[in-house]
Amino acid sequence: MPPPALLIPGGRGQLGADLAACRGSAGLLHAPGSAELDITDSGMLADAVDSFADAASDAGLRPVVINLAAYTAVDDAESDRATAERVNTRGPAELAKLCRDRGMPLLHVSTDYVFAGDAVEPYEPADETGPRSVYGSTKLAGEQAVLTAHPRAWVVRTAWLYGARGANFVSAMARLCAERETVSVAEDQIGSPTWTADLARGLSELADSVARRDQPAARVLHCTNTGSVSRYEFARAVFEELGADPDRVRPVATADVPRPAPRPAFSVLSDRQWTESGLTPLRHWREALRAAFERHGAVWGAN
Repeated sequence: MPPPALLIPGGRGQLGADLAACRGSAGLLHAPGSAELDITDSGMLADAVDSFADAASDAGLRPVVINLAAYTAVDDAESDRATAERVNTRGPAELAKLCRDRGMPLLHVSTDYVFAGDAVEPYEPADETGPRSVYGSTKLAGEQAVLTAHPRAWVVRTAWLYGARGANFVSAMARLCAERETVSVAEDQIGSPTWTADLARGLSELADSVARRDQPAARVLHCTNTGSVSRYEFARAVFEELGADPDRVRPVATADVPRPAPRPAFSVLSDRQWTESGLTPLRHWREALRAAFERHGAVWGAN
């Protein structure tokens, strides 16, 4: 079977860029950024979905939509709920309805922030949610809206993303490493750092699966690099890859560095449902970080 045609709203960000690179020249792919496709503009969204569906049909390809569009400014969302709701909840809901009406499956990417962060074991997809931030609550509402609107929609939750583009924890640590003698990082936040290039391969595999209708029965899946680590230890690993002394990273408590939006203390996501669905598990986070620096070290200023 030929590869599916892919429409990727939010396709100019760090994950979208890696997903487009992962697909290469295979099949039909359209990955517009927010300027080209504003997910909150109903008319623009309908036109984009219709045009894509027609192009896929003309090419004889099965279409799949992967929604990466999101309001991810976690702290800003606390004082700008209206925008967060438009982008994270109402936009995805409208997209799901359009995909349903056009008979196109939808993959919707979500976040660990839908959980309270007080667990001691990796979260399963069916575990109780309890977001503690506006960002998390709007993303959870978006998940629910998508799953309700479209019977062939899947939610993929991920966490602690970093890539060569845009702002993320790795790029921030690289910048601070160059600017400061020491850097203070929370040691009481635990998660699974996930390289966008690895997640892109996972989403690509899932897209191929749903296009073949060899689709997971579970409609909510978790996909991160495996293993877990504290923010502090993750920062030390980044310094090591930069060729810097990891002892320049100092541990602090989250309470010592207050932010407008609370961060989950524990956001490790279980990939059991992912692997039981026949999908390839992602590699360990430390191996992924090493590979990321081998590819993008110059971007982050590695020696």
